[in-house]
Amino acid sequence: MRPKHFLNFENFSRQDLSNIIDRAIEIKSKSETSNLFDKKTLGLIFQKPSTRTRVSFEVAMNKLGGNTIFLSSSELQMSRGEPIADTSKVLSSMVDAVVIRNDSHEELKLFSENSSVPVINGLTDLFHPCQILADLMTFKEKNEGEILSKVCWIGDGNNVCNSYIEAASIFDFEISIFCPKGCEPYQPLLNKAKDFITLASSKKEALEKAQIVTTDVWTSMNNETSAKERRKTFKNFFVEEEDMDLADDNAIFLHCLPAHRGEEISFTMLEHPQSAVWDQAENRLHAQQSLLEFLLAD
Repeated sequence: MRPKHFLNFENFSRQDLSNIIDRAIEIKSKSETSNLFDKKTLGLIFQKPSTRTRVSFEVAMNKLGGNTIFLSSSELQMSRGEPIADTSKVLSSMVDAVVIRNDSHEELKLFSENSSVPVINGLTDLFHPCQILADLMTFKEKNEGEILSKVCWIGDGNNVCNSYIEAASIFDFEISIFCPKGCEPYQPLLNKAKDFITLASSKKEALEKAQIVTTDVWTSMNNETSAKERRKTFKNFFVEEEDMDLADDNAIFLHCLPAHRGEEISFTMLEHPQSAVWDQAENRLHAQQSLLEFLLAD
């Protein structure tokens, strides 16, 4: 039997994802710990820096009674040319699941195809599904009983935006994207989910009736050399306090962090009364714990 991987939202039903989110809320409300994964080990392969993803998975596995082993790219023979498939076959014979953060979704897929244990996307160039689990959890917490109908995305059509698009097609909400020309999300995804996407011509259009207002940094990791040019490109694509007045009355502001104040957000946006960013960040922990249960529990 093939393991269940979490590379993006493909092959996950609305019910699956809803169950993960509901369980995460339950875990948080009860401050749950267990010995469910006693003597189980989660491998963490991170080729890029991480704060929230790494810490949340390590703490989540600990709360479930398991262990983690962290491996940076420089510590693996892959950095010296060992094929990804070989590394995957060996590691999956020793650990019970693997979280990978890298620059190539194709390499993540290759690793998963050769793994005998679940592989989890901790962020790639194309998708960041773990982030969206926490975001949808946060919305449900803040708006109990309310159905999500519109998300406003302002800025780069990046991996987080791509995962929002996938979620929109599963949960049946609109994502209105206001981004510079040439910085749109992944084109095959735009084609596939076109019924759920609006490429807004103005910030006002994107914000109207939005229940979630969200953004991300202008310059992603490993693209710092282009930061100066990107500041020019994105100078009009930011979120500030008055933008929330154009959204739904109960809208929340989210940011996956780290944030660059004075760039994609105003200096005080994270502390706005409608900002749920700190709850969102904490919810990474509870969402990861729920996801691990879903993928690993016998």
